[in-house]
Amino acid sequence: MLVVRAIKAEDLDALYGMASQVGSGMTTLKPDMKMLGDRVAVAVASFAETIAPAKRDYMFVMEDTDSGRLAGVCAIKGAVGLEEPFYNYRIGTLVHSSRELDVFTRMETLYLSNDLTGSTELCSLFLHPDYRVGNNGKLLSKCRFLFIAQFPHLFTEKLIAEMRGFQEADGRSPFYEGLGRHFFKMDFNHVDDLTALGKKSFIAELMPRQPLYVAYLPNEAQEVIGKVHVSTAPARRLLEQEGMHFEGYVDIFDAGPVLQARVSELRAMRDSELSNIGVVGQVESSCASEVGAEPTLVSNTDLKDFRMILSQAVPLHGALALPEAEQELLHCHPGDTVRTLPLNLRKNPHV
Repeated sequence: MLVVRAIKAEDLDALYGMASQVGSGMTTLKPDMKMLGDRVAVAVASFAETIAPAKRDYMFVMEDTDSGRLAGVCAIKGAVGLEEPFYNYRIGTLVHSSRELDVFTRMETLYLSNDLTGSTELCSLFLHPDYRVGNNGKLLSKCRFLFIAQFPHLFTEKLIAEMRGFQEADGRSPFYEGLGRHFFKMDFNHVDDLTALGKKSFIAELMPRQPLYVAYLPNEAQEVIGKVHVSTAPARRLLEQEGMHFEGYVDIFDAGPVLQARVSELRAMRDSELSNIGVVGQVESSCASEVGAEPTLVSNTDLKDFRMILSQAVPLHGALALPEAEQELLHCHPGDTVRTLPLNLRKNPHV
């Protein structure tokens, strides 16, 4: 059985093993034991509420309870850019016109910006290849929205997610080769590693501050602006289902899209419900036929020991008949309060 839970200090070695399989392009999950160790320490302190909300980094792991193996990881950073610069390109437009010559030209441009500073960030989503089946990916990605819905006061109103940009099969980034290499004079992976370690001052020192005309870039670089890595496409679709969308910001290295949302407009904020765990058999068996059986995300409401599962139990009139084995996964008992959210979007919200 699978449970998503708050990360613990003893998960570090397994986390390093997963990070070793991620590949380039995900700066928040590098196979660096020192960096990961520091991050896990911050995560543990975040769940314990011993550091300020803006500095928190909530990391979650998916555990296979049958084997004790970690199957995936994901995270929410309380706020980005408050201690080190957070850069993106904002896609804009410049107009050049001449009435005398009857010429009117719109030119797409890239502006180096810090506009998203202070936003809450979804990051570090990785599911081990052995577990990329069924609804596991949805469970891992969407657990973060249920956590936010339970503790919205811990986060800023703007939520963002930087998507991994397009790369060719050999790891080459067309956007970086067409733009970044001219200024940084180093390989993409080297730049990616420096960014992961927090050494971002070189960005401000080396990147031009004036708008960059997209038309001046090679065609292959222009074509991938706002496109995601092949393996990231499913993750993007899941985030868009929850209310996130692209508003014209991209990563400065690989041009991957930055998705945004207002926390108050997330599906989890609108559709999740609080229910009490009832004794199995006491909740009407007709609930499935009335509501329609569907997989449901169920979490406890304990910040320090947050846990979430995927269940077939359907809440009815504020009660949830949760099997004993699932209660154990959540560290809950009959009468405890849980938060639920249908895994998938309802096709007809009026039913």
